[in-house]
Amino acid sequence: MRKVTLCFLIDGDRLCLAMKKRGFGAGKWNGVGGKVNEGENVKEAAVREIKEEIDVTVRPRDLEDAGNIRFYFKERPRWNQNVHIFLIKKWSGEPKETEEMKPKWHSVNSLPYNSMWVDDPHWLPKVIAGKKIEGEFHFTQGGAEVEKFEVREIA
Repeated sequence: MRKVTLCFLIDGDRLCLAMKKRGFGAGKWNGVGGKVNEGENVKEAAVREIKEEIDVTVRPRDLEDAGNIRFYFKERPRWNQNVHIFLIKKWSGEPKETEEMKPKWHSVNSLPYNSMWVDDPHWLPKVIAGKKIEGEFHFTQGGAEVEKFEVREIA
């Protein structure tokens, strides 16, 4: 199972999402992040991915641990992921479009869930509200449908 990061910049009532332009998740709005490389810890990977994907600088100490979700893809087990989620309220630079991502600020009250992963409405509002979560999602149809899931708030 791949270890990956997923990070959300939040500024008051605005959340920065980025449109994935290529590869896994292309065409979906999401947080930024990606795989943890050999020799990296999850915070180092998150800092690197944020810089690569939207050209924003974040210090590891400014990554707020928002929890962990395991994603299982029935038809494509090589896509299975252990996702470490971070909320970020302090950074430097303005999000910029790169070859991989096109960032955009959204109101937390009107997120484009119809253009996001189908699991997001089940857990993202909890993270935005400052809750720490743990869960798992089991997908079918290449990630288009949730077969079963569980999301818990943790201390």
